[in-house]
Amino acid sequence: MWWSQVWLTIQHEFSDLGDAEDVTVIAVRLLVAAVLGGLLGYERETKGASAGFRTHMLVSVGSALFVLIPLQAGMEIQDLSRVLQGVTAGIGFLGAGAILKQREKNDIRGLTTAASVWMTSAIGVAAGMGREGTAVLSAVFGIVILAILRAPGKKQES
Repeated sequence: MWWSQVWLTIQHEFSDLGDAEDVTVIAVRLLVAAVLGGLLGYERETKGASAGFRTHMLVSVGSALFVLIPLQAGMEIQDLSRVLQGVTAGIGFLGAGAILKQREKNDIRGLTTAASVWMTSAIGVAAGMGREGTAVLSAVFGIVILAILRAPGKKQES
C-alpha cells in the first residue's frame, strides 16, 4: 500500500537522528551552544548593543550546526577546515554589519559587539564539535572580557 511506502520514506528521512544516544549528543551540543551564546548576548543586550541575546544564541547554534552536520554525515575531521573557513567568513560579514562609523566625528561604534559575535560563533563551533568544556571555558573568558574588563573612564561601547 502506498501509505506504508510514505511512512517508510518519512522514517528514512528522519533517520539521521538514529538512536537515543545520537539524539542526546545532538541536543546537548546545541543546548550548550544556545546557553553560552545567550550568556554573551545577554551581556551585550544589557549594554544596548545592536546584536543581543537572540542574535548571539542564533549565531552560536548556527555555528554548532555547521560543524555538527558534517560530522554526523561522516566527514573526516581534517576536511572540516573548509566548513570552518566558510563559517568564519560568514560571521565576519555579519559582524561587519554591527560596526558603524559616525559621520560627524571620527568615532567607530560596534567593534566590541562584532568581536563578541565572532567569539560566540567560535564557542558554537566548539560545542558543535563536542568540545563542551572548551566552549564553557571560552564563554567564561568572553564574559570576563565583556563584563569586567572595561577601560576606566571610557564611555560604554555598544
